Amino acid sequence: MNVTIVDYNSGNISSVINSFKEVAKEKVNIEVTSELNKIKSTDKVVLPGQGSFKSCIDALNKINGLTDALNEFAMNNKKPLLGICVGLQMFADIGYEETETKGLGWISGKVSKIDNQNGKYKLPHIGWNQINIVKDSKIFKDIKSNSHMYFVHSYEFIPEDKKVISATTDYSSNIVCSVEKENIFGTQFHPEKSDKTGLKIINNFIKL
Repeated sequence: MNVTIVDYNSGNISSVINSFKEVAKEKVNIEVTSELNKIKSTDKVVLPGQGSFKSCIDALNKINGLTDALNEFAMNNKKPLLGICVGLQMFADIGYEETETKGLGWISGKVSKIDNQNGKYKLPHIGWNQINIVKDSKIFKDIKSNSHMYFVHSYEFIPEDKKVISATTDYSSNIVCSVEKENIFGTQFHPEKSDKTGLKIINNFIKL
């Protein structure tokens, strides 16, 4: 089986690569690429994202045909895809970081700045926080609600359909931190930086 991590120059993704290789060992082939044919033919895709919503969308669009290849993989062929941090946020229709930017439109919703309640909550939200699992999700198999995950973000994904929400975290408000819609999965937190529990989530995704 092949799991492809999409490298589209969105920042340092070494921790994502290392975590997936650690979990996969030699049983699963982990490939890091932006080659369209490899993305289209792989079994599973991981879409990381570091930086702003706009910078990540711009980086995707700079690679000719990459967005179309991801659409074909996730939306047409319905193969498993995991978005991490801004990778999840890009599922939205639109994001408002830096400027209004069109997203991938896979899950209807928007990405807006977290309400810090007049400075009561520091932004970016950095560090460990508990997650509240609100529905059975394949990537949360054997993961307990109230597990701690590692976050680094100032913006949140607000989906229109609340049924796609699989976990939330309490920071200023009930922030969506994981979604699942058919074959599409996303985490606002970083499983690759969330110790053994995060590695278990990665393992669950690989085993889908």
